[in-house]
Amino acid sequence: MKYALTRLLWLPIVLWAVATLTFGALRLVPGNASDVIFSLNLPQEQVERFKAQWNLDKPVSQQYVAFLSDMLHGDLGTSMTSAVPITRLMYERIPPTIELAVTAMVLSAFIGVLAGIVSAVTRNRALDFVVRSTSLLGMSVPWFWIAIVLIVVFAVQLRVLPVGGRIEGGMNYERITNFMVIDMLMTKNWAALSSHLRHLLLPSLAIGLTSAGFITRLTRAAMLEVMNRDYVRTARAKGLPERRVIFQHALRNGLLPVLTFLGLQFGTLLGGAVITEIVFSWPGLGRLLLDGILRRDYPVVQATVIVVASIYVMVNLTIDVLYHVIDPRLRGR
Repeated sequence: MKYALTRLLWLPIVLWAVATLTFGALRLVPGNASDVIFSLNLPQEQVERFKAQWNLDKPVSQQYVAFLSDMLHGDLGTSMTSAVPITRLMYERIPPTIELAVTAMVLSAFIGVLAGIVSAVTRNRALDFVVRSTSLLGMSVPWFWIAIVLIVVFAVQLRVLPVGGRIEGGMNYERITNFMVIDMLMTKNWAALSSHLRHLLLPSLAIGLTSAGFITRLTRAAMLEVMNRDYVRTARAKGLPERRVIFQHALRNGLLPVLTFLGLQFGTLLGGAVITEIVFSWPGLGRLLLDGILRRDYPVVQATVIVVASIYVMVNLTIDVLYHVIDPRLRGR
């Protein structure tokens, strides 16, 4: 508990650093949202009012102070280009991205850990060679290429899965949390749930297969190291079944580096799925961030980065706490 509280105290400092770097990076990029207004050939007076409304006519230092003040008061602001409150945009875009990232992480963890165990148990055999080669291929291929291949195979050729979106057009469902899986389970809307899961599968696989390659090799290396430890040999000497030795004694300790990787990878899935969300028309934070950057929409970009950073930090904190739960040696530290 003390360790978790100490880590939580660092959260405001990390978020301040992320917010400051984001604010500075946006101001270093040439142009701002007023340039978009200029391109519409609007009257100069209207452009000047726009600049005054968003403090673009003030020095950067005053803009920074106003930005920090709003952030401390929990005010994420309003989109410069659409005039939609940022809180509403976050409500609409955070759930789809989290659903995509969590599903991709679960799929990659399941595939990677299982393949890593098989590879370690069959070390230097034909199956081990196949698993290692496949994992290396998965690590080398970029997300967008996997996404295109999945679309061509499953959506175009086989026509068994949809190509994009979150749900079939015209299908009704009750929105409660905007997490479709949760909402549809709460309302027992099984038809809509089935449609959503079918739409979720391809983008999750496109992101998760690359991570699965890393997890496979990491699990294999960790398992090979752990299986040579004294307590594993002792368990075998007691006559325990090999399956119990692998899953109960070896895997539990071999999962520690995998947990660390999953925590880091979850942040990557949240912030780095921009191309995948565009390919599959997935209405998440990635598309929102890209649109904000292209339009120089400062509040949207700043809020999106801060939200992603917050989730990233909390996930890593959870992984660190799980580390202490799994490994008794760390509980006294």
